[in-house]
Amino acid sequence: MAELFLSGHVVDLIILLVALEAMVLTAYRRQRGRGIGPAALMSMLLPGLCLLLALRGALVDAHWAWIAACLLLSLLFHLADLRRRWRA
Repeated sequence: MAELFLSGHVVDLIILLVALEAMVLTAYRRQRGRGIGPAALMSMLLPGLCLLLALRGALVDAHWAWIAACLLLSLLFHLADLRRRWRA
């Protein structure tokens, strides 16, 4: 179990689950004609994805600049999501 964390593969599994979630929600919207739209879905998932990538980088001892870039991207995607929601 420790190797799963030390290798960063635990984050890979979580990212896979998030991708699966996005596919299920997209399929639901296509079939039912209701639910979360693609832009809203991506604006909700991208900040978390970037945080997961930063976590993966920290787990595998990546260069600090790579981790910082992921965190900055997460912030920017989060702010874009807030802006989108504020307008709605």
